[in-house]
Order: sequence, then C-alpha cells, then structure tokens
Amino acid sequence: MSRLFALLLCCVAAVDAAPLVLCLPTENHFLLSDEPEKFYMYVDRTFEGETTQSWEAGSYGFVRSPIRLDGQVVFTHFHEGIDILPLQRDAAGAPLDTVASIADGTVVHVSPLAGRSNYGKYLVVEHRWEDSSVYSLYAHLADITCKEGDLVKAGGVLGRMGFTGVGINRTRAHLHLELTLLISARYGDWHQSNGKGTDYHGNFNGMNLTGVDVARFFVEQKKTPELQFSQFMAATPVSFKVSVPAKGKPDFLTRYPWLLHGEAEGAVSWDISFSATGVPLAFAPSQRQVLAPTVTEVQSSTVPQRYLTRGLVTGAGSSAVLSPAGKSLLVLMMDDFPVLPTAPVTPVAPAAAGKPSAKAKAKAKARPGA
Repeated sequence: MSRLFALLLCCVAAVDAAPLVLCLPTENHFLLSDEPEKFYMYVDRTFEGETTQSWEAGSYGFVRSPIRLDGQVVFTHFHEGIDILPLQRDAAGAPLDTVASIADGTVVHVSPLAGRSNYGKYLVVEHRWEDSSVYSLYAHLADITCKEGDLVKAGGVLGRMGFTGVGINRTRAHLHLELTLLISARYGDWHQSNGKGTDYHGNFNGMNLTGVDVARFFVEQKKTPELQFSQFMAATPVSFKVSVPAKGKPDFLTRYPWLLHGEAEGAVSWDISFSATGVPLAFAPSQRQVLAPTVTEVQSSTVPQRYLTRGLVTGAGSSAVLSPAGKSLLVLMMDDFPVLPTAPVTPVAPAAAGKPSAKAKAKAKARPGA
C-alpha cells in the first residue's frame, strides 16, 4: 500500500457511471494492509481451559462462543458488524478517534441516550446506491456531532468513538460498524404486534437491519474499484433457499430491485436465496405451489444447520426446516403482518393564562423530586 493511500482516509472510487466512493470510518486503516490483528478489537475468550484475546471475534460472522462437536470447533455466536480498534487514547484510556461516514449519505437516525439500546449511543446513515437504500450503522459512540437530516460526505465526521452500550468497557472501547439492508418499512407494526416492548428506534431498530460483511466489501472494493454493491451481494455464497407464497411484488424487492432475478409478473411463489447469516441475496419468481414459507435447499453439512445459519433453519445434513426465528424473519421481510390502526390524537384545550391545568398539576405530583 502506498504512503499516499495510507495517509488518506482509505477512499476507494468506482469507475462506473455512478461512481461509488467508500472510506473507512476511522484512521485505523490496517484492514486494507492485511494486518487484521491491528484493526479489530479483541474479545477475551476462554475455551477448553485456555484464555486468549481473540481479534478474530471482532470481525464479521460466526466468530464467537466456540464449542467442540465431534472433534470440530464450531463458532455459535454471530457478530453482525465489525469492531474497530482505537488508535488514540487520552491519559485515562478513553478513545479519541473521530468517526466518519463511510460514504455520501443522509443521517436518518440518531440515538443519543446510551441506555436505550445495546448499541449505546448510535446513529444510522442512509446511502443511495443503485436506486436503493443501504444503511451504515455506527455504535458505542461517546459523542454524536450530527443530527437527523444532515447530508454527509464520505469521510465527514459523525462523532467520536466511545464505549457506551452493553458488553463493552473503556479497555475494549471500539467502533462497531454495520452495513445493512432495511428489512421492513413497517417495523413499528411488527414490533407492537409481537409485544416487543417500547421501541425507541422505529425502522432503525437493530432487529430490522440485516448486516452484510462490510469488511469484505472494503477489501473487495480495493481489489476491484469499479465493484458495485449489487455485484458484491451477488458474489456472496448462498447457504439456503426458501420458497414463499407470492402476494404481489414484495416491498423489500421494490426497495432492492437488483435482487430480482426474472420477471415478477405471474409469480406463484418466490424462491429467496439467503447467505449463511440470513441476508437475502436473490428473489426468483417461481410457479412452485407452497402454502407457507418452506426450505427448498440447504448446503449439506455434518454440523447441525442451526449453528451454520444463525438459528434460522434447523436440521442435519441436506435436510432443514425453518425455525421460529426463521419464520419470524420471513414474516417481517414479506410484511406478512397486520397494519395497526393509528391512535387518534385527542386535542387538549389550552390552560388558562398564568394558571396550570389539572393535568399539569398531576404530572408535577408524579414527577420524582417535585
């Protein structure tokens, strides 16, 4: 890697008619110099009596919670993003690294209260690539310096690295980065109908974002600067396929039109290809008759399928069925849940000037410390 390349923010430009420019989100560029141990934040791991600090556990995929099955080590916990080491710390050990947008986009969600998510303080940026919206997520921040609606450029500062959120401390401070697709534009209805409790994040709840291998995308872009996101997705290996009844063209497919393989009109069902981590890779119209989502193909393995598919399918060998988690994903992705009525807004008459209303008095009594 050239000295000039190392000093820049690792920008990679596509030479397509619609060039794609990517930038690593911090000044830690060791991913692109093939020094992953300097790029990823480690996780303390104790396995079979040996304690290690595994940088691999900071990468994307099935990289955590190893078990041994019939002499084979299998990692059972999926990590949906990547954890990037800080390069600068203050005297107390807190990170000083700024966090920047990986591409041009719009800030669409800011969560400044650390206790409202396992992500701690986090934000989401929308990128318009190939007539579709792809989202980058930046988590565990100490400070957020942007607001919703801000237009940002590749390399534009969004905030500062921190250690807010669950399972992280000052020593293991890092930036958790995800590159995701939006599963449903009606996540609030699904969340409410499934009794998931208070949702502070709307469509940008982590459960509604499915993350791709962002590190591999950066690496592949370096090798092939003209690579587009749809091409990267198309090159991702298929782990299993599910056939679902067709009820018109899914909104998900309208959001990501490059996933369509064939003509949508007249489809009786959709054959959906998934990566091992549950990311949809292709929708193919089919005349297959199915009454409910059905696994039609899975990569054969001696390891139980639940360990290889994030628990979305279960089975052994080349036989598998959707698990409850897999069925839930298909319901969300296909918007196969009711539209909930919007609660009516009751107008409140203004209180008399200079005199608090009865409602205001009641609130004052209930407020701690009032």
